[in-house]
Amino acid sequence: MSTTMYERSARVAGAVADAAPEASASAVSWPAIFAGAVVAAAASVIWVALGSGLGFAAISPWNNSGPSLQTFAISTGVWLIVVQWLASGLGGYVTGRLRTKWVGAHTHEVFFRDTAHGLVTWALATLVVAAGTALAGSSAVGAGARAAAAGASDVVQATVGSSGTSGSPGTSGAAGGSSAAGSSSAAPSSAVSGYEIDRLFRSVRAGEPSGDARAEATRILARGIADGGKVSAEDRAYLAELVAARNGISQSDAAMRVDNVIREVQAAELRVRQAADTARKAAAAASICTALALLIGAFIACIAAALGGRQRDEVL
Repeated sequence: MSTTMYERSARVAGAVADAAPEASASAVSWPAIFAGAVVAAAASVIWVALGSGLGFAAISPWNNSGPSLQTFAISTGVWLIVVQWLASGLGGYVTGRLRTKWVGAHTHEVFFRDTAHGLVTWALATLVVAAGTALAGSSAVGAGARAAAAGASDVVQATVGSSGTSGSPGTSGAAGGSSAAGSSSAAPSSAVSGYEIDRLFRSVRAGEPSGDARAEATRILARGIADGGKVSAEDRAYLAELVAARNGISQSDAAMRVDNVIREVQAAELRVRQAADTARKAAAAASICTALALLIGAFIACIAAALGGRQRDEVL
């Protein structure tokens, strides 16, 4: 009895296998996927260029004219999200309309294949656009980072240079900064800097610098910035002695001048840090918004591909 049932089941399974043989070709329509990805990438480039043109047209170089920087940043982010959604939908729809018809596949299987095609199209278009953007913007990002670092250094040095008169420590920020940079770059792996060497040869007689007074004062201020904007009392007193000796002013006036310079340097450093923190927060928010927009774009591509595939099957 069991043998008869086993043989009958085997015959039924063989008949089903003969009636529905395994397909020899893959269910993936790569030509349709590539076509949809190319359309999505091209649409992204066109709409981004259009948004850039509209943005530049809205910006005005005149004060109190045109949108604010915050408004411009928000509108740019919204436009990029809209571009992502539109391009993903267009690419997915094209893929669904161009894929080959699956004969004998169940309706649910057709829907799954269409959504999978839309997802692959979105992924391929995203990789193409990201690679092109990275190649085009790598040099610009490097140049911007170098310009930002140079700008931060110029702000501090300009503050130091504008705070003192001729012969004071503040008038040689650029020369001292280059000397400090040279000393630190000469031995990047060593913990010894020009500041420690200056302290080693610091004269005990008031008003006699161990080297170039301007460069030495700049290294002292740079060390104070590196320590969180705090200049030690010993360094303050030494700077006041140098200023008093070189400018022929009283010790109290020299100390007041040194304190003013230190406060302005600290304020400049604080502004630089605040700008960096603001940029960090903006970059974090932009990254989160971009990730969410990409996820929604993937969903839209899947739905658009399913819609295009359904219309294609209905037409044919």
